[in-house]
Amino acid sequence: MAAQAAAAAQAAAAQAAQAEAAESWYLALLGFAEHFRTSSPPKIRLCVHCLQAVFPFKPPQRIEARTHLQLGSVLYHHTKNSEQARSHLEKAWLISQQVSFSYVKFEAASLLSELYCQENSVDAAKPLLRKAIQISQQTPYWHCRLLFQLAQLHTLEKDLVSACDLLGVGAEYARVVGSEYTRALFLLSKGMLLLMERKLQEVHPLLTLCGQIVENWQGNPIQKESLRVFFLVLQVTHYLDAGQVKSVKPCLKQLQQCIQTISTLHDDEILPSNPADLFHWLPKEHMCVLVYLVTVMHSMQAGYLEKAQKYTDKALMQLEKLKMLDCSPILSSFQVILLEHIIMCRLVTGHKATALQEISQVCQLCQQSPRLFSNHAAQLHTLLGLYCVSVNCMDNAEAQFTTALRLTNHQELWAFIVTNLASVYIREGNRHQEVVGDMLHVCPGVFGLRRGRHPVRKRFLRETLKMSNAEDLNRLTACSLVLLGHIFYVLGNHRESNNMVVPAMQLASKIPDMSVQLWSSALLRDLNKACGNAMDAHEAAQMHQNFSQQLLQDHIEACSLPEHNLITWTDGPPPVQFQAQNGPNTSLASLL
Repeated sequence: MAAQAAAAAQAAAAQAAQAEAAESWYLALLGFAEHFRTSSPPKIRLCVHCLQAVFPFKPPQRIEARTHLQLGSVLYHHTKNSEQARSHLEKAWLISQQVSFSYVKFEAASLLSELYCQENSVDAAKPLLRKAIQISQQTPYWHCRLLFQLAQLHTLEKDLVSACDLLGVGAEYARVVGSEYTRALFLLSKGMLLLMERKLQEVHPLLTLCGQIVENWQGNPIQKESLRVFFLVLQVTHYLDAGQVKSVKPCLKQLQQCIQTISTLHDDEILPSNPADLFHWLPKEHMCVLVYLVTVMHSMQAGYLEKAQKYTDKALMQLEKLKMLDCSPILSSFQVILLEHIIMCRLVTGHKATALQEISQVCQLCQQSPRLFSNHAAQLHTLLGLYCVSVNCMDNAEAQFTTALRLTNHQELWAFIVTNLASVYIREGNRHQEVVGDMLHVCPGVFGLRRGRHPVRKRFLRETLKMSNAEDLNRLTACSLVLLGHIFYVLGNHRESNNMVVPAMQLASKIPDMSVQLWSSALLRDLNKACGNAMDAHEAAQMHQNFSQQLLQDHIEACSLPEHNLITWTDGPPPVQFQAQNGPNTSLASLL
């Protein structure tokens, strides 16, 4: 018995020594691999060699699965060898299911689905994620993460109904496992998609519930404030979508205060006790840029264009710093949206050349990302259409707006494009085209304003003034006032005309809106001439001359830029290079 016990002890000792030796060589190779991966610059080839050296030792399945995952991850993130990355990740997924290695299993599924999507194999990614979700219910962190990932995949495919369903499932699961924080993240994400779908009746109760959850949740201060930022961003966006620029101010102020609070908080190293809480919506720096962006959107709608430019400059400066260290796609999306807004500002303030150069920047950003171009192609052609109108290239404007219509299903953008296209047709004198008749259903006010039916025109404009005054929409107010002033002038009611044009001029100067200033100064000149006010007429004429000269110089500069050739691009991805123009070749008659 003693001999048997001694032999058993020796066998156990030998087995332990063998396991320890195996652990030693594995840890040594792993240590070398990590050293090479984190070197500056990273030595990825040597890292891969170290990990591949694990397999000849015929390690246990757990180590084999983990090593395949590590190799797949390194190859996916640091090389262009997607075929080998896919092979290793698929092996990690298969082997880890045999040994019930949850961490490796679910991370392999997550990375592999990302790689499938990158290779446009979405049909392979979906069943993989569904299978992983099905078997991860006992692992709260991974179950929630995989639900978020599949919802995001459906969102990218424009299948918002399926995405909302998954987010609803996630919210209920988070409630069951006691994670009110992650429940709020799921619900806020669902609210964002409902806003995109314009399902406003469902949005209201959902946002109310989210507000209650956010206020009642007690946890990590940064997580709580990030939830509040997410909630307030949705509220502000909801108000702005409805044109409620004045009503949104309290929410916007709360949002700005909230981001200031977050910037003073330090990241807490203590991990949450509930694994389902191991999520964060956005990094603080990204939230800061987002709040700048929302502020720019508000300033644009309110007609505070100098303020919009100030916050755009701050946001773009912050983005440039972040993009040096962070290649997150959302940063490029933020940059494109900011540029889209500032381009519209430039066109309004009479800086067409700068606007054109910024349109070119958007083209360059879209060249780097097919997905970004797909999401912003319609907006890009719309901006080019607006630029074409500003330099009186009406044929090109028509082509750009028509292209934009073909590329969008977004209701508000479609209506905006159609309205501008209708205006182009009217300016070209094509009132009898069938397409213009069809547009009457979308923008009847435009035609009423241009056909000389003064009672109809005044009714539309007074309704517009009522709405714009109620919500402090300054640019809309200025445009309505100058149009009403023009109508009263044509009708011979000079006193009423003056009462409209003077505040229009003041408001346009505050914005500043160059087109309204040009029109207002011309009306003031003609009004004062008609009333025999020679000095005031001379002053207004001088103002009009100054505005005309500014527009003319900017027009010449814009049309001389090589980027001006963009006005002919209507198909495919943005052109890479531009040839210089010989000079402007468009008429300024409509501008002056």
